[in-house]
Amino acid sequence: MREVTVYTTEGCGFCTRVKMLLSARGIDFREENLAGRPEAVVELAEKTGMTSLPQVMVGSILIGGYDETAAADQSGMLADLLED
Repeated sequence: MREVTVYTTEGCGFCTRVKMLLSARGIDFREENLAGRPEAVVELAEKTGMTSLPQVMVGSILIGGYDETAAADQSGMLADLLED
């Protein structure tokens, strides 16, 4: 299974929702909390082109935020991406 990384920040409802979604599906993930780390937020934005949180990556593939991750889950794309 590919590694899943979830970039989050404090007090973010969508961050909580995406973590709950992944946990409900039994998907292990590594959380990177970027609260108080503006340089990490800039690095992430440069890497992904996205400035909002959460951001979910499967390996080196950007899924997006909560809405995109939920859509990928419903379509089966998330399961496909998790396969080696």
